[in-house]
Amino acid sequence: MRHVQLRAFHQVALSGGFSKAALALNLTQPAISDQVRKLEEEYDVALFSRRHRQVILTPAGHKLLAVTHRLFGAEGEALELLQEERSLRAGTLRIVADSVHHVIDVLAAFRERHPGIQVSIAQGNTRSIVETLIGYGADIGVLGELGDERPFEVLPLNVSPIIAFSAKGHPAAARAMLSLQELASWPLVMRERGSRTRQLLEQRAAEQGVTLAYAVEAEGREAVRAIVAAGGGIGFVSAAEFGEDDTRLVRIPLDGHPLLMHEKLICLHERRTSKAIHAFFALARSMRG
Repeated sequence: MRHVQLRAFHQVALSGGFSKAALALNLTQPAISDQVRKLEEEYDVALFSRRHRQVILTPAGHKLLAVTHRLFGAEGEALELLQEERSLRAGTLRIVADSVHHVIDVLAAFRERHPGIQVSIAQGNTRSIVETLIGYGADIGVLGELGDERPFEVLPLNVSPIIAFSAKGHPAAARAMLSLQELASWPLVMRERGSRTRQLLEQRAAEQGVTLAYAVEAEGREAVRAIVAAGGGIGFVSAAEFGEDDTRLVRIPLDGHPLLMHEKLICLHERRTSKAIHAFFALARSMRG
């Protein structure tokens, strides 16, 4: 077993195909195929199922991918360690967030202290954020409730109630408060499945025996805001993410015991010592007191 063979297997598994893996590693497709074939033949094990031009991991392949994730993650950390002197003067930090509002102040302070680090921010929901971090597709996540904290370093950021919001001209805009029973009679604009906001609302509605009718299901918070602003229905968001700069929208508190969103900053335990990740967490921790 050689390092190049494991690297070829790992990249094919991540890319979902030999051609994409070859592009990522700047090699030819036959070279990638040959490395994977030799690995499978040497240990008499099938790592991929090749059917109808699709490359699918076998059970053995899934197990090996979990190992190579750790292997190449450790390799990346070793490289960061060797480059320690310049690690906070250059490099990248990849953040995936359900809403960047929760760390916008930390982000601004981080950029001021480490202007050489290029920060990229992607949007996701609770489920996709966890999957992206575990798959090494990002360094830091910002999300609400976390079902399983064991693989992660977790820093609480804030707690905020879920509120409803509508366009200014919507009939509900004049209401001081809305119950879930009342909301059941309005068309609602709801986030995609996997959104923690949606999960909490559905749980509370089920407890009260209320059925919420979704007129529109939209992926991403900004899509929901745009649809609600156009009069498409009533949306939901945590109060901390609502913002006051959009004059088209009106916030409406929900009646009853508050539905609280506990926003958190997370990273994989095994990556918490990365210089950029560690610096971002330390700054967030100091700014949150």
